[in-house]
Amino acid sequence: MAEAIKIDTLDVELKEAVLDKVPDANFDLCLTCGTCTGGCPASEQFGMDPRKLIRMLNFGMDEEILKSDWKWVCSMCGRCQLACPMNINIPKLIYNIRARMVREKRPKGILGSCDQHIRTGSAMGAAKEDFEFTVLDVAEEIREDHPGFEDLEVTVDRVGAQMVLNQNSREPVTEPEEMGPLWKILHLVGADWTYPSVMWAGENYCMFLADDEGWRYIIEEFVLHVDNNLKSPLVVNTE
Repeated sequence: MAEAIKIDTLDVELKEAVLDKVPDANFDLCLTCGTCTGGCPASEQFGMDPRKLIRMLNFGMDEEILKSDWKWVCSMCGRCQLACPMNINIPKLIYNIRARMVREKRPKGILGSCDQHIRTGSAMGAAKEDFEFTVLDVAEEIREDHPGFEDLEVTVDRVGAQMVLNQNSREPVTEPEEMGPLWKILHLVGADWTYPSVMWAGENYCMFLADDEGWRYIIEEFVLHVDNNLKSPLVVNTE
């Protein structure tokens, strides 16, 4: 007869390291009910799901967890924690697992987008001058070619606007005409808004990369620009 595994004899280094940073994430409360897995869009990718992840963590299977690529397909959407009857913070677990990886060995796509955002203000690497030119050019086309929108106003860095709007950086770079429908809606409801030129992109791949410093830099630069230069009370992030 096989001998039962005693949990207190297992090496749970990863679990303890995460708990140091996330004190409220008590993984021992897991009931193994699988509710987290039922709503997870990444469930069964790479043979993994949230329930299995917590079980492996509690059994000290650190090496297997760190080797799995599942940590990069998890979107950290939070459905698992929302559904969990014990409110176990699985997204923060994923974030800390990612942060343990050597930065240069993290997925190249996410890494490159993070670094480009830090350098240029957008994940696509578009300079703010190019962004402003594209926005104003598309707005002019709409005023000329779309009846009823002759007085459409689209601005960048207009001081005192009621609302600052972020923009997915892919659209002005690859599909600029896709920005128009949102502008029309804002125009029809009489919204007082503007784009920022600093960290104007709505996405933040540094967050998904688990790069605290990059994530913080992007947000701080954006907030300082909105507060100190634009002096706008509201921000709407399209992402």
